[in-house]
Amino acid sequence: MTGVGIGLRTPHYRELLEREPCVDWLEAHSENYFGEGGYDLHVLSRLRERYPVSLHGVGLGLGSAAGYRREHLQTLAALVRRIEPKLVSEHLCWSAVAGQVMNDLLPLPMTRAALDLVCLRVAQVQEVLQRQILIENVSSYVRFAGDDFDEATFLNELAVRSGCGILLDVNNLYVNQLNHGTDAAAQIAAIDARHVGEIHLAGHLVTELAVIDHHGARVAEAVWDLYQKAVVHCGCAPTLIEWDTDVPQLDVLLDEAEQARQRREPLCGGNARAA
Repeated sequence: MTGVGIGLRTPHYRELLEREPCVDWLEAHSENYFGEGGYDLHVLSRLRERYPVSLHGVGLGLGSAAGYRREHLQTLAALVRRIEPKLVSEHLCWSAVAGQVMNDLLPLPMTRAALDLVCLRVAQVQEVLQRQILIENVSSYVRFAGDDFDEATFLNELAVRSGCGILLDVNNLYVNQLNHGTDAAAQIAAIDARHVGEIHLAGHLVTELAVIDHHGARVAEAVWDLYQKAVVHCGCAPTLIEWDTDVPQLDVLLDEAEQARQRREPLCGGNARAA
């Protein structure tokens, strides 16, 4: 899979079905299509005939102490078999405690114990799905005392030990830079480019308390600059424009995708990679 994609969102179903292919690929949030039938799954199946598709999960919570629900993973496996996506991805996070599932992608401590746990979980998921998955770095609003690694080193170690790939979210790195004073460009440079299978771009919200990764605005200029650094370092991995809050007209997403294409193509040279 190559080029620039957009997230598949309900307001755009009809237009995407009716018009000629207008973007390189589509990403679907896996859990939105877990039903055995219904209109959503029908649309995804129809669009899969015309576009390469990536499945992006938000519900496994690979770092949760009690682990993921086996039913969740089995349902994901059934969806993967049905859709045959080009890529499957999840987040480096936890999302449940004491039987309660949080509606968030909560950051993990970057410790050796957390790395051991996530390596085990990723290996289990890849065994069930019978394919490599990509793991995405997340935005965070707290930092843990006693971290053993920075984000890039943790992701590199996870990829080497588990065999997974990395989904590099450039906006998340920038949000963390603003919230915690980390150096997003340095984190990009420290990522082992061999493992990067996809790049995400999105907008964020600046508030008095923190910068929020809300996926509800155009990509900021500072994030575009970091994206170009990522392309130079990682090559032209497939790139996604994310927009989940106050979803605009389809043409706005397509314009953002075109912005990404114009910024990446002069930098790709012979480094373009297909997933």
